[in-house]
Formats: sequence, C-alpha cells, structure tokens
Amino acid sequence: MTSLICTLQDHRDDVNWCAFSGKLFATCSGDKTLRIYSSRDFSELPFSPLSGHGYGVHCCCFSTCGQFLASCSTDATTMVWSTATGEIEAVLEHPGRSPVRICALSPDSAHLVSGASDGTLALWDFPSKKLRRTGAVNDTTMVACSFSPCSQVFVSGSTYGDMRLWDLDMNQLHAEKNAHDLGVTCCTFAPSILSGSQVVQFRLASCGQDSLLKIWAVDKFVSGGYKMQLLHTLTGQAAPVLSCAYSSDGQLLVSGSVDKTVTVYDAVNAVLLYTLNQHKRYVTACCFSPTSPLIATGSMDKTVNIWRLEDGCTDHESSDWTSSEERTPASRSKLLVSDWSEGDVSAWLVEEGLQGLVDKFRANNIDGTELLSLTKETLTSELHIESVGLRGKLLRKVEELKSDSVCSGIPDEFLCPITRELMREPVIAADGYSYEREAIDSWIGTKNRSSPMTNLPLMTTLLTPNHTLKMAIGRWKTNH
Repeated sequence: MTSLICTLQDHRDDVNWCAFSGKLFATCSGDKTLRIYSSRDFSELPFSPLSGHGYGVHCCCFSTCGQFLASCSTDATTMVWSTATGEIEAVLEHPGRSPVRICALSPDSAHLVSGASDGTLALWDFPSKKLRRTGAVNDTTMVACSFSPCSQVFVSGSTYGDMRLWDLDMNQLHAEKNAHDLGVTCCTFAPSILSGSQVVQFRLASCGQDSLLKIWAVDKFVSGGYKMQLLHTLTGQAAPVLSCAYSSDGQLLVSGSVDKTVTVYDAVNAVLLYTLNQHKRYVTACCFSPTSPLIATGSMDKTVNIWRLEDGCTDHESSDWTSSEERTPASRSKLLVSDWSEGDVSAWLVEEGLQGLVDKFRANNIDGTELLSLTKETLTSELHIESVGLRGKLLRKVEELKSDSVCSGIPDEFLCPITRELMREPVIAADGYSYEREAIDSWIGTKNRSSPMTNLPLMTTLLTPNHTLKMAIGRWKTNH
C-alpha cells in the first residue's frame, strides 16, 4: 500500500528533479530556483528558495554527507551550495559554456560529473572543485549520468540512445548502443554490489523515450574488462519514461512517465507493485528517501508529491516520526540501548528513580552509547557524582541494561565476521563479504590487503556501504 502524505506547490514552473539526503529534501525547477525542505515534516528551510542560476535548473544532487547540494542549469554552470546556510560554495563553469543537463556526485563525494547539450562530460574533483578531465560523444546531448556504488566508474546516457561506461580517467570502458530507441532519459546504479571470485557485478536501471524501463547487469572482471547485459525490460507505462530511481536497499525501483503515472517495482524480481495516479502532467522526477519509507515525485504540473510506502522498506530510525522525548517505555524497549537518544536516557533515569541525575546527564550529552561506556572513574572525574552509593546504584542499573540487551537470536549475517558483534555500519569488501567499517578498515591497514574470510588478496581496498544489510539490521532491531 502507498498513500499520498503531502503535496508541495512552491515552484512556479516545471519541477525537473528532486533528491533526498538523510535529513533534507531538495527540488529544482524551470523557475531558476532550488527549494530545500526538512525531510521530517517537509517544512521549507528559512533560506529556501536558492537563487543563483540564470536559467532553468535541470538536476540537483546531495553529497553523501548531506552538507552540500549540487545543481546544474541551462546557464552552463554547476553550482555547489551549502545545505547549512544556503550559500553558494562554488560555481563550476562547464567547458565550452554549453547548457548543463545533468550532474551526479560519486558516493564517496570525491568526484562530480556534469553532462552538457554539446555531448561533453566534465569530471570535477569535488573537494577542490577543480576540473579533472573532460570527454565527449559527438552529435548528441548528455541527459543522464550515475556513479557506480564503488565510485570508480560512471555511466552516461544520451539523446542518441546509447549508454557509455567511463572510468575516472575518462576512458570509455563499454558502449551500449541503442540502449533505448529515440533516446535515454535517465539512468541510475543500484546501491549494492554483487561479488564473486572472478567478477564484481552492479545493477543499473535506465529509462527512455521508447516507454521502457530496463534493468542491466554490469560485470567487472578480474582482468579489468567490463560487460553489460540486459536482465529485464519493464513495460508498466504507456508513454516515454522520464525518470527512475532505486531505493536505498536496491529492492525497489520507481519511475515516472509522460503518461502521468508513477510505477513502483520489485527491482529484484522485476514485478510491478504499484501504479500511482495523482499528477496532472508528465512525471519528470522521482526518488526514494534513504532513511524513510517515502517516495517523492515531481511533475510538469509544478508540484511534488510525497508518498509513504505503508508496508515500509527501511528501519526504525526512519519511520519513527515521534521525538525521543515522546517515546513510551515499551517503544523505547524496542531499541538497542546503544541507539537511545539523550531523551531516552533521561526518561530511563526517571523510571529507575534516578531523576536527580537528569540535568547532569543532559549537560554532558549522555546518550545510549555513552551510558553503556560509563565507569566508576568517569562518574567521578567527568560527571562529578560524589556519592559512592549513587554511583554504585547507577552502575548496577547500567549492568542490568547490558544484560537485558544481550540477545541470543541475532542472525549470523548481521554479525561482523571480524568482531562477531552486531554491525552498525556494514560495508562490502572486494571479497563479497560484509564487515563493520571500522573493523575492516583496521584489518586492511594491518593484514596486507588479504580477505578475512578467504585469506586471498583483495582486488581493491574500496569499501561500499551495504544499505540493504543495514536496513535489514534496522528492521530486526525494531522487532527485538
């Protein structure tokens, strides 16, 4: 089930793109502006709208950390904005001064690519905002671009109908001619990586003027070669498909069409789940929230619709719309103590008859993780709790929490193979296994790039966030 929870009607022209970060939501339009909202309640931020482009804004995307927003325009520039202040951080002028139709940031936020109407691509070093490389495909317009989840390659799509795979030196690794008859309109990599002994595989979705949505497998071989193979062709819409996006776990795929519909698919099994009919004109933009079971869709009717997936597709951190101050003891008990907020800790202190410590804990920003790490020394030297009896009572209560939080039924795949602890930031290494980021980083730094599971050399030390696993762990935590 899906439900429409709100409609944003602030733009005065076609909505061309929309994007989520963890806490924010951005839209851009032919009215030359970008608008930024809180993704919690979709209230517009005080410094929104962002005005700086001289012509319509075609695309916008957040950096992974959420601190920056990039946008591109017919005015031949890509702008980088601070999401904290709304100020312009940089203006990147496209080589040749051709209108820029698409821009994309790599998942590691190291690079930004922009594509223009003259068929050129510009690859920028994002931290320094310096132009690194350029490339071009003659007699076409670049309208689609997406980085792989490993950030080492990206794909471009053009009005000519082809898709091309590039490395960071702008070498063309593969060309898929006539991927969409009459032209590609959008393309996006799934966030997950499938890895075997001889091949690393990515999933890629693309859509086009041929009214089709396609799912591809992109294989990288040990030899360094690449292969692209069509897996599924989805025909759920009756007119050109203008936009597509994967959910943060790679399980769902959404698309928007000239037929005014939004379709949601099971991306793994290529099955149509929902068709949403609410927009009055072409659906030009769509995206999933990375932290909530929400879909946003933008249209030439100048509106943006926010949809909730009622059956959910993410963890408790996203779907909990009540503040920690409002949680009941029962709802708080569903969280691991390490996930408690400062408000949760304060509520627990009151329940345990330790309300006299609330102000002291709040002043020292003690959340669940800090609570579990308290010792007799820290209580004395940092929190200045002088009473021996009070210190002892608090430490006994903390030990009880630790004992209660030990759960014997944790699925083995949720445990880091190195630490054997429940993972908080799982990442996929080149051996195909998932590890806690801190643990595998340390391993790679001391074990000469060997796999902890196979003891074979790792093809690369790049680590990719395992969004699917993180969300599965989140769902499990809410139920235990």
